[in-house]
Amino acid sequence: MAASSAPTRPASEGDGSIEARLVQETAALARAYLRWVESADCDGLSYPRLRTLEELHCRGPFMMRALADQLGVTARNMTAIVDALEEEGLVRRRPHPDDRRAILVELTPAGIAATERALEPRLRTIGELFGDLSPQERHRFLDTVEGLLDGLRRRGQRA
Repeated sequence: MAASSAPTRPASEGDGSIEARLVQETAALARAYLRWVESADCDGLSYPRLRTLEELHCRGPFMMRALADQLGVTARNMTAIVDALEEEGLVRRRPHPDDRRAILVELTPAGIAATERALEPRLRTIGELFGDLSPQERHRFLDTVEGLLDGLRRRGQRA
């Protein structure tokens, strides 16, 4: 694994410094990783827009609130994303067949084509970072991330 540019200092498990360092390094990784993801532009689709298309492609039409919850964005941000995708002709809104108050969002044929064209190359580009890790490190990292996400969920955090 690549070392950080920050000087490293020994941290003992008992004095709390390892926890402080984990918090600091995880926050730095999260910020840098999100910048990396956003920089991997594909067909002019930002990562949130591509994730929206991916969810609609893989799981079918969604109600706006459920889609926002699935993607971990606010209802306001979801509306902005869907508005932009609708303006581009990639999604459409339609009434829910069973709930007159609800609106479903679904892909248009152009949205299906754009998703299929953009998704695989984008995920491959984003995933290149993990090529810096050995197969064993990737498995350990995945186990660690899954454990942390489980911990967040136990604490009531949407993940």
